[in-house]
Amino acid sequence: MSGSVETARLMDSVYRNQRYFYDLTRKYYLLGRDRLISDMQPPRGGKVLELGCGTGRNLVLAAQAYPEARFYGLDISRNMLETAEKNIKKAGVEDRVSLIEGDAADPFATEGLGVPAFDRVFYSYTLSMIPVWREALAAGSGCLAEEGRIHVVDFGQQERLPVWFRKALFKWLKSFHVSPRRELKSELEALAKRKGACLEYRQLYRGYADYAVLTKVQN
Repeated sequence: MSGSVETARLMDSVYRNQRYFYDLTRKYYLLGRDRLISDMQPPRGGKVLELGCGTGRNLVLAAQAYPEARFYGLDISRNMLETAEKNIKKAGVEDRVSLIEGDAADPFATEGLGVPAFDRVFYSYTLSMIPVWREALAAGSGCLAEEGRIHVVDFGQQERLPVWFRKALFKWLKSFHVSPRRELKSELEALAKRKGACLEYRQLYRGYADYAVLTKVQN
């Protein structure tokens, strides 16, 4: 059994029931998502890809915020995509949002969308859930348009928060197969160097979240 198939089955099992109340609960601790959407600012007619789109919550808000852009979402969980489809249709943005099932770490996973390059690629609390997260970052950078941007928000290492809070949070996250990536900043720095890109990185909420924007520089 391939790794992507194993991951798909795991995510389906984790979110088979959670998807129905996922957005109601996650809004209290997936901090920085709305900031990412606000900072995205795609160009008119731009194409935006979310790798690991889950319930479609971010895609709906982004499509409402940027009515002149086109949005695409990829997720490995069929269960999550079914919920995303319903949420997108309910919001009335299905004419500008397309979904596809696939592995975010697969550089060819978005080929079925028929889009050669994306102006924005974003990861919202997904890299901490993807076992081969470095490959997922590389895949996103590989389909980025010239002068495009990658936006990332995810769990940080909680450095400036109480130790008891960090231990409790990490233990709880582990039960959902979530692993905050200690090497995220260094991996983004290495990716920026390989791509000749500029990286803006900061910690939000006393280290609760890592927030980054990688801008591809035109050759």
